[in-house]
Amino acid sequence: MYSPQLPLARTRVASPWETEKPQPEPGGLEASLLQLLHDHHHKSLRLRELTEKAKKDAIKKAVRVSDLLMDAVNGGVQESFINEKRIELEIRALAATISRFMRQTDQWLTATHAINTAIKEIGDFENWMKTMEFDCKSINAAIRNIHQ
Repeated sequence: MYSPQLPLARTRVASPWETEKPQPEPGGLEASLLQLLHDHHHKSLRLRELTEKAKKDAIKKAVRVSDLLMDAVNGGVQESFINEKRIELEIRALAATISRFMRQTDQWLTATHAINTAIKEIGDFENWMKTMEFDCKSINAAIRNIHQ
């Protein structure tokens, strides 16, 4: 963009042809041209300084935006990691609860099977009692018939 031959200092460096020649007359054409050259040189130095300052400012702002974006992305990742840990804890708790319910269900099934067996035995005993009662009545009736 700019020629590297221009000095970076703000002061004007006299060229060898300026030191060898006598100073131009003030208000003359040569003095005006020298003044224009001098003004142009100072403006270009000022513009270079402003450009460098704007460049540094833009870099700082880009770094800041990059940091904010990284924080936003990392925040989402961190939140996802925390949610994953919470879900894992919930899964473990649910697995323990399911295991406890399965044991309880097995106990209930055993208890109901025992109750069903007892009820069947009661039913069988009742049937046997009815059969015995019928047999006793039949025997009693036969004995009465024989006795008469």
